[in-house]
Amino acid sequence: MTTLQSVPALGTHPASGSLPSRAETREQLSKAAYDLLVIGGGILGISTAWHAAQSGLRVALVDAGDFAGATSSASSKLLHGGLRYLQTGAVKLVAENHFERRAVSRQVAPHLANPLTFYLPVYKGGPHGAAKLGAGVFAYSALSAFGDGVGHVISPAKAQRDVPELRTDNLKAVAVYGDDQMNDARMALMTVRAAVDAGAVVLNHAAVTGLRFTKGRVTGADLEDRLDGTEFGVNARLVLNATGPWVDHLRRMENPDAAPSIRLSKGAHLVLKRTRPWKAALATPIDKYRITFALPWEDMLLLGTTDEAYEGDPADVAVNEKDTAQILDEAAFSIRDQQLSRDLITYSFAGLRVLPGGPGDTSKAKRETVVTEGRGWMLSVAGGKWTTFRHIGRTVMNKLAALPGHPLAEDMEPISHLPKKLPLPGIANPNAVAHRLLIDGAAPGPRMSADTARHLATHYGSLSFDIARMANENPALAERIHPDAPEIWAQVAYARDHEWAETADDVLRRRTTLTIRGLATDEIRAGVESMLGDRD
Repeated sequence: MTTLQSVPALGTHPASGSLPSRAETREQLSKAAYDLLVIGGGILGISTAWHAAQSGLRVALVDAGDFAGATSSASSKLLHGGLRYLQTGAVKLVAENHFERRAVSRQVAPHLANPLTFYLPVYKGGPHGAAKLGAGVFAYSALSAFGDGVGHVISPAKAQRDVPELRTDNLKAVAVYGDDQMNDARMALMTVRAAVDAGAVVLNHAAVTGLRFTKGRVTGADLEDRLDGTEFGVNARLVLNATGPWVDHLRRMENPDAAPSIRLSKGAHLVLKRTRPWKAALATPIDKYRITFALPWEDMLLLGTTDEAYEGDPADVAVNEKDTAQILDEAAFSIRDQQLSRDLITYSFAGLRVLPGGPGDTSKAKRETVVTEGRGWMLSVAGGKWTTFRHIGRTVMNKLAALPGHPLAEDMEPISHLPKKLPLPGIANPNAVAHRLLIDGAAPGPRMSADTARHLATHYGSLSFDIARMANENPALAERIHPDAPEIWAQVAYARDHEWAETADDVLRRRTTLTIRGLATDEIRAGVESMLGDRD
């Protein structure tokens, strides 16, 4: 492993074309007058900022933490149609989800999403029979125009060849369907880049301390830079509250009497080392409505999720012993014990689903997007799901265009006039990128390993070549951060200079996979902090 002594400066300084400093960004935010201020850097706020900037509006985006620092990096990492929605007869919803899923994974971000085969085991005494699930996966694949093949049923023996830890006792059959998978933090970050490329100004780690009002209307916000305490403000014609689990907190800043608009559901996940390679994912029915997933992800195994009402402080959400036991117990329905040893757990995380307010079981609630308008004309958007993040951005833009008095309509391009499948930065065939990295990596610097090349290609696309050039120019940056992970130190410098990384967690949890692999040691953390401090 690279030692801390060899890390600190590494002779690197911000590259040409790197980001403006935080002070420069704060000054820009303070002095300009924006059409739209988006508060909240989760995927809903990011997507709206991207679409708004594309439509010609002057857009600012701020977040109290890191981009995708909460719910948006705590998902099940899926782009999916929603197989369980077929049970409720939501055929149109599944078809719309499939359209968005295919658009993202095929045209918008094929470098950040990958197809994944799902096996749905049918056990004796289970909640569903083989015939029902076979018909269900066929209908599911039909709603995606059979773009992922035809849903069908296979034998337990064939399934076990692809999922070696599959429990075969009392296993009658296995239904097969296709969806897609991603690294949610990387997808969000690339969408931030797309918004900035379109003209948006963004700043993370900037918390709203109060709203600004003009004649009773919300026209901006006062903020504090959480890294150095600097206070500043942003003026805007319209403010969008996209703070996810905190949406009602901000609504009460606008109107102390605002009634709750949402409820929260906690979803926990575990990340484990795999005992053997998996070629498919498991989606195991727990009851009539719930499914537990076992997903091969980032060379690990991702298990989850839970679904229970949450009423605490969103900042305090975490995985507890009850969550861990539930996830492992439910996974044991279809996975052998040796893969479920607690010694294999490298990381756990929990996020909060934002659901429409009202009674009822959270597991049966629809993942609808709620858009409300406050008495100070602040718009609040909450809910939805990762798969439809582009659609949600377009929905909010249509709402902006239709506001009473049309305050922004004359200055924005209609959303229907924008490209429907605009790609995210770095779009490329990841296989071709990885191949190029391996060929070009032989000179002039050290040869890149195959797993690093593949990792870069599927997390940065064609932007990988910028990282490779940094590594070629400075061999210290070509070294692995940890011997058991594919990441190299050039990614830390790149995150600092081009991806708004300010803290070690920004790098280790969301811009790389070191934390989820259980490899974010004190030594590595100190090395990352040293490199982040080398900005001059």
